[in-house]
Amino acid sequence: MISVSNLSIQFGKKPLFQDVSLKFLPGNCYGVIGANGAGKSTLLKIIAGDLASTKGEVLLGVGERLSVLKQDHYGYEEHPVIDAVMMGFEELWRILNEKNVLYSKSDFTEADGLRAAELEERFAEIDGWNAESDAAALLSGLGIKEEFHHRLMKDLSGKEKVRVLLAQALFGKPDNLLLDEPTNDLDLETVMWLENYLANYDNTVLIVSHDRHFLDSVCTHTVDIDFGKVQLFAGNYSFWYQSSQLALRQQQAQNKKADEKRKELMEFISRFSANVAKSKQTTSRKKMLEKLNVDEIQPSTRKYPGIIFLPDRETGNKILEIKGLSKSINGEVLFKDLEFNVEKDDKIVFLSKDPRAMTAFFEIINGYDQPDSGTYHWGQTITHSYLPLDHPNFFTNDLSLVDWLMQFSDDSSEIYLRGYLGKMLFSGEEVYKKTHVLSGGEKMRCMISRMMLKNANVLIFDNPTNHLDLESIQAFNNNLITFKGNILMASHDHEFIQTVANRVIELTPNGIIDKITEYDDYISNEELKERRRLMYQK
Repeated sequence: MISVSNLSIQFGKKPLFQDVSLKFLPGNCYGVIGANGAGKSTLLKIIAGDLASTKGEVLLGVGERLSVLKQDHYGYEEHPVIDAVMMGFEELWRILNEKNVLYSKSDFTEADGLRAAELEERFAEIDGWNAESDAAALLSGLGIKEEFHHRLMKDLSGKEKVRVLLAQALFGKPDNLLLDEPTNDLDLETVMWLENYLANYDNTVLIVSHDRHFLDSVCTHTVDIDFGKVQLFAGNYSFWYQSSQLALRQQQAQNKKADEKRKELMEFISRFSANVAKSKQTTSRKKMLEKLNVDEIQPSTRKYPGIIFLPDRETGNKILEIKGLSKSINGEVLFKDLEFNVEKDDKIVFLSKDPRAMTAFFEIINGYDQPDSGTYHWGQTITHSYLPLDHPNFFTNDLSLVDWLMQFSDDSSEIYLRGYLGKMLFSGEEVYKKTHVLSGGEKMRCMISRMMLKNANVLIFDNPTNHLDLESIQAFNNNLITFKGNILMASHDHEFIQTVANRVIELTPNGIIDKITEYDDYISNEELKERRRLMYQK
């Protein structure tokens, strides 16, 4: 249990949030949401003791252990991977080291024997004899192969270190667990493993994440940080989002009577509860909505960007034809002999165990790179617009936002350009900001504005949700569902893929798997799992 009492944090003259009093209870998972800069990570740092609050206190249950997902990827460089994981349980690691020191003494005394007996008793109580096998199981579940378990941390890649630190946080099933963006750098299969692990976790969990499917899969409650307040709601992210949107529509419906509004909200809760009952969540989590007070539901004060893609013309019957396309990097095959056509109304997600494959494919069909062999041909009616994975080359000149966007527009009038920037929440004097001061999320919103200008009928996205906040991701997702054209994309966002894509193409070194299906059906199909495994074998 975590108890927060009268908590306030202030940087300079402006408080980030104040007078926060909440209890986070065992058996529940709390998704912490809020706009960029609202204080999500700050709240977790205060609870973890890494940041002092301006006022108030944080208390844990008596004798309880708190574990935090660490962000220092270089903090354990000289330690074996398996040891780095076990070091997450500080008491166990201390006992293990003290035992080793005692048992290595050549002049072992009676006092040493008594101390060793105390240590052995406590070691057994905290399941120390299974520690190494438990750590290995966590590592394997998170995609770190057994051959790496006894290597030094410094020998791992950055993405592998992220997984080890996540295993470290989970190790020993701590009473209280704080996870800030735990799905970063995880592939979709590993995210699914983590979802299943946390959905059945019996203790207290707080999570900050921009992955909506992940939040929906594991969270029983939503902690919303908005305009200096921290409020707790029953239900996962989708329930919070849909109910807040419903409450906003009701607020705008001036003529609707209070009783009618209440009935509408109760019907919504009933429908949502029925859907939750079909999810992977445990029984205790399915009952959360039944206890909800309908008066708790309020409109959000969030601002959602106006991401609207409107094609100038409809696509013809020929969209894109791929023949014999192959690509390698430094002798390593990313894909070879690709043969497929993009058909009318296709919204395709491209998958691969090597994310470089999708980026290479997109760069080729947009004319930025050359294949090793093969050809591609766009139809005559097609205009395509591309959001690349990396875009520093687009921001080499230190221009104002309005001048930056003017580079990509046939209409150079400021009023016209302000309209597109305004849709992406750049208003007033903000349009004169220089590009060198923009955050990653702001640059991504600029790139989306650039795409919208083109009015293309084929949209190509390489991980479009990177750097975006939940509000931008939600608005982006909503528009792509209804987009009247073709979409080719790669993404790590499960919800994005599931709600947008109607076709899956997986790029492997030995060809492709091409299925017209929803993403959830694709990844759960046992025959396809075996076929995928074989396609990646050398």
